[in-house]
Amino acid sequence: MVEQSIPPILRPENPNRVQLSALAAELSVEFSQFHSDVVLTGVSMNTGDIRPGDIFFAMPGYKTHGAHFAQLATSEGAVAIATDSAGLEILGNPTVPTIVVENPRLRLGEAARFVYGNVRSDMPRMYGVTGTNGKTSTVHFLSAIFRQIGEVPGMSSSVERHIANDVIISRLTSPEAPESHALIARMRENKVSDVGWEVSAQALRQHRVDGIFFDVVAFTNLSHDHFDEFDSYDEYLASKMPLFQKVRAGKGVVCLDTEFGQPFLEASEVPCVTVTLRQDVESDWKVVVTQEGIGLTAFDLLGPNGEKISSSVPIIGDYMASNAGVAILMAIQAGHDWKKLASGLKDGIDAPIAGRGDNVAPVGAPSVYVDFGHTPDSIEMTIKAARNVTEGKLVIVVGLDGDRDKIKRPMIGAICARLGDAVIVTDHNPRFEDPAIIRQMIYDGAIAERPDHDIRNLEGPERAIRIAVSMVGKGDTIVWFGPGHQEHRDIMGVRTKYSGREQARAALAEAGWK
Repeated sequence: MVEQSIPPILRPENPNRVQLSALAAELSVEFSQFHSDVVLTGVSMNTGDIRPGDIFFAMPGYKTHGAHFAQLATSEGAVAIATDSAGLEILGNPTVPTIVVENPRLRLGEAARFVYGNVRSDMPRMYGVTGTNGKTSTVHFLSAIFRQIGEVPGMSSSVERHIANDVIISRLTSPEAPESHALIARMRENKVSDVGWEVSAQALRQHRVDGIFFDVVAFTNLSHDHFDEFDSYDEYLASKMPLFQKVRAGKGVVCLDTEFGQPFLEASEVPCVTVTLRQDVESDWKVVVTQEGIGLTAFDLLGPNGEKISSSVPIIGDYMASNAGVAILMAIQAGHDWKKLASGLKDGIDAPIAGRGDNVAPVGAPSVYVDFGHTPDSIEMTIKAARNVTEGKLVIVVGLDGDRDKIKRPMIGAICARLGDAVIVTDHNPRFEDPAIIRQMIYDGAIAERPDHDIRNLEGPERAIRIAVSMVGKGDTIVWFGPGHQEHRDIMGVRTKYSGREQARAALAEAGWK
């Protein structure tokens, strides 16, 4: 077993330098005690990410106060501390300059923006994407679009970070505010012109994108997810609305593919254009799918004044064409000429996305799509997309996260049973849950939907994918929900190196499909 480490935070190579007194003035706070002024070059909220010259934000946490780790932070190179009144009491007599900032998490993004010098007038064009599904694919499409029209792209997604031509594997979650602003500063150093950014409801609620002004924002859709955190669809929808406030964004794009697009549009504070796949819904722009095949979805994006952009994405599913349409419209909203986009994208958007409906099988073998789908809606759409390009049998392998929304497990089991010719329920990231209980909840939903169907409950994803491969032949398809792009499994707090894509390729090779 190989434990996987978390990649380090990316920082600018030549960081901005500001005085602590200047930061205190920016935040309208005072020093808690007399110290000589110091120069700051970074911001951190985690002692594991401290660099020399940092100011350490010691904040109240779920279990303890960050002030308890201030001494460790200074030993790692922090030259100043920011904390609240409770933290100051814990510190006693701090050995480095300290400023008192009440509600420090609410000021963290503002502080990071100032320290890293991310002045709005000197920023790349920023594009923020929110929604239950489609955030990752949309920002990946944005990155490819800008590269193909001669711009210098940047990107932050749950899969990768892009800085010009450099691709870096993402850390655990959407970045905290200090990491976000450090990443943007690094992008500015590399002359990045346009940046796509995934913005989850959690990122908004936890102030992870504070201090960032987005030139254009987009809403993709809303469906069942995170109902361990939200009590209703209305509450979940409201959690995403702050991205469309005037203080955060300039313009918007709203997709009307789901019923929640219209109320989102009506609540937006910024001017928006609309787009949809649905021909029964009025919108400013339409996406029309013109071809579907293994590893390809072609489409036309049609505008209100006769505009037509014909392109394709190397991924199955009409919803992927819709996400691409959103990305193209975001570029248009930011001022990019639609004719230039039409020319640059006429041969397709070159954005294969690991773990998002990508076929890992060799030519001539049964298709095996390894997908990160983990919501009922995304799983249903992907299965239907796979069915559209499958001549024969469709086998579903599915595993879900532990310590996450339990309500959706039987729902997903039922969807897989209803739409697949056979279903294998297996393990994914159990975290601190019993994997057998997770599997059973999915299995129960599947059996309740189709009691006489071929539904199996198999421990261990390595075994499950090999059984699935043994069930298929040429013209058949396997869709494996769970691992997607991830290169690890999370079991009892330990991240173990693991790739579902590599396991799928190995299973095919062992069965003679090379």
